[in-house]
Amino acid sequence: MRTKELKMVLMLLLMVIFSSSLLAQKRAKKNADEDTENWRYEIECEGVGSNGIYLIKIFSYSFNKDVAIEQSKKNAIHGVIFKGIPEGDRGCVSQPALARNSNLEQEKVDYFDAFFEEGGKYQKFVNLTTDGAVKAGDRYEIGGSGLFRRKEYKIGIVVSVNKALLRKELEDAGILRGLSSRF
Repeated sequence: MRTKELKMVLMLLLMVIFSSSLLAQKRAKKNADEDTENWRYEIECEGVGSNGIYLIKIFSYSFNKDVAIEQSKKNAIHGVIFKGIPEGDRGCVSQPALARNSNLEQEKVDYFDAFFEEGGKYQKFVNLTTDGAVKAGDRYEIGGSGLFRRKEYKIGIVVSVNKALLRKELEDAGILRGLSSRF
């Protein structure tokens, strides 16, 4: 009789641990999605390659270092489409945003929601150049002091963005007008 009760308590305890783990994962994903929707990032030019490839460093903010690394890919694409790339100290010339219309993101919200969802099309145009490794000088802990404040991280990742293919995708989808349509 005693063993049966112990088994029940153990099973109940395992179920509680498992469900709390699932809730924590769900909360982390929700926080990451909120960070993406708020588009909190900084963008720096690291170089411009041939065939329309940009090499950029993205600083993303998150409470989870691993999430910041994944979010950096979305942030890089968002930056190329909507913000442009400022000139850098490595001989980079500033690059304008692909979108000339400042309201494009709101006007085409359905397209961009699907484009930036987990596993979305954005992944075809961006690659981590260092397999997600973060240099020591590109990892900052911000906030987090005090008893109940969570640590937030600012993580810098270098990525390559294929601007030429990204532009073609957006033109083919009717989001951007082609360069030849202006003449």
